[in-house]
Amino acid sequence: MDKFSVLEQVFGYRDFRPGQEQLIDGVLAGRDVFGVMPTGGGKSMCYQIPAMLLPGITLVVSPLISLMRDQVMALKAAGVPAAYINSTLNTAQMRLVYRNLLAGMYKIVYVAPERLDYPGFGGVAEKLNISFLAVDEAHCISQWGQDFRPSYLRIVNFVESLPRRPVVGAFTATATRQVREDIERILKLREPVTALTGFDRPNLYFDVLKPELKDQTLSRLLSERRGKTGIIYCSTRKKVETVCENLLAQGYAATRYHAGLDEQERSANQEDFQFDRKTIMVATNAFGMGIDKSNVSFVIHYNMPKSMEAYYQEAGRAGRDGAEADCILLYSAGDVNTARFLINNSSDNEELDEKQQEQVRQQDLKRLEAMVGYCKTNTCLRGYILEYFGQKHPEICGNCGNCKGEYEEVDITREAQIILSCTKRIHQKLGYWVGINLLGNVLRGSKNKQVKELGLEDISTYGLLKDRTRSDIHAMAEHLEAEGYLQSELEHQTLQLTPAAGNVLYQDERVVMKREVQAEKPVPAAHSMTPAAADLFDVLKARRFEIARDAGMPAYMVFSNATLSEMAMQKPRTMTDFKRISGVGTLKSAWYGETFLACIREYLDEHPE
Repeated sequence: MDKFSVLEQVFGYRDFRPGQEQLIDGVLAGRDVFGVMPTGGGKSMCYQIPAMLLPGITLVVSPLISLMRDQVMALKAAGVPAAYINSTLNTAQMRLVYRNLLAGMYKIVYVAPERLDYPGFGGVAEKLNISFLAVDEAHCISQWGQDFRPSYLRIVNFVESLPRRPVVGAFTATATRQVREDIERILKLREPVTALTGFDRPNLYFDVLKPELKDQTLSRLLSERRGKTGIIYCSTRKKVETVCENLLAQGYAATRYHAGLDEQERSANQEDFQFDRKTIMVATNAFGMGIDKSNVSFVIHYNMPKSMEAYYQEAGRAGRDGAEADCILLYSAGDVNTARFLINNSSDNEELDEKQQEQVRQQDLKRLEAMVGYCKTNTCLRGYILEYFGQKHPEICGNCGNCKGEYEEVDITREAQIILSCTKRIHQKLGYWVGINLLGNVLRGSKNKQVKELGLEDISTYGLLKDRTRSDIHAMAEHLEAEGYLQSELEHQTLQLTPAAGNVLYQDERVVMKREVQAEKPVPAAHSMTPAAADLFDVLKARRFEIARDAGMPAYMVFSNATLSEMAMQKPRTMTDFKRISGVGTLKSAWYGETFLACIREYLDEHPE
């Protein structure tokens, strides 16, 4: 077999995605490789396909127990001999895997980074013919990465302990330039073949909503997506509990996941989600890293994450099969306080000294600032993400809330002058800057205790915007920040004037703000199927569920939503046509072809129109 045969017969695809062939060829030629590809971009095939063609075995280092299990299950379903080694195996199971390893029964073995330090594993590894060592989630090796794991620093020691150095590959989805440099240096990659394919996920729709009542907005969003599979991320365990309880009370098939649950419940809840017994997972960021569930149609962030890296990784769990999916963030100013608290109170890493820990904290606060900027920008959201990761992009993407929303331009020069002047006068009176809530109270002429005690009723701008709502003032202040007239100081949550503010205050510079025509925009998932095709798609999904249930596997491992969608639109009538559907390999066409063809024929006979 060659790489093309493996691609088509095992995985059911006829063409490589960008970067895949370049990296696979590098591994097969004995070169180290480094792949930075977006979630859903096909990173795993860059080590799975070479593993099928190289002698000996491929070790995949991953910190993600859930990913190991999912990918091994999917590989076995495709006829690939694979296994994993991690803390979920008992002693007898571990011994069996070791015996099978030494007997040459596997082509791919997933291993947790901590396992590399175990003498027992080292003794087995030195007897194996390891052709390729792939480091997944490689950003974990950098202390500047959003998921730094000290155990990753010892991977290179394991490589150097082997009788023969294998080809080494590093793979990640989200890495800034500094993190990429760290990965290459710390892993000691030797002139690696590098593929930086870009971070764009065209099938994902991005939006940021700023609702007064998050629960009400969440209910609306879910009612528009009833029957679809999705993840809702919350910043705290308590919020996971309350959101999940609310959804269950509304009749949704929801479950929960956070570090406060015992291992047995977490595992059971995750399995319910994987097998589509529960269609909505409400979770903290403890869930999902490496989850290989391809049919997630939406990811909603109930709270803002701490960084763009975290957001893009979590949002990227939608639409992994290439189908259209939604990534929606519900933003409120309180999210910033929560995120800052989590950063300032994160457990210290004992492997870093005090100075390094403070550097990491300051870096995390900078990431938070960028994340807040995403929530406040009026420019293209996709462009903001790509700009953050250093990728060029068009000014308008046409598939995000800011590009698709209907806006009108409003001259807010007078209001801007009042807001900036009030900010300045409060600072002059108190000697320090204040936050948006106090600023808004002064502008609206509030009689609350804090305003009175600080004597802010006496300043000349008091009550000048009493005819505007709190949300109006917040929106205008955010616009002034986005335009560079104000800046946030995240440490104390204050707003400060910038030198550019003088242009508005003293030179009558005009300030124009875009305002949405709609009070609250609907965000339906894009759908390119006709009603008839959508109807057939539902029939095929039901048949897939029956097959998966009988086989005891997640439904998406039979065929992805994208594959079923193509079937529904193409309506193949013969096995030859069926095999042309993307995602249908030789084994799967043999196992499931006749069943799905019969399903399609039956539907078309009943709906001849």
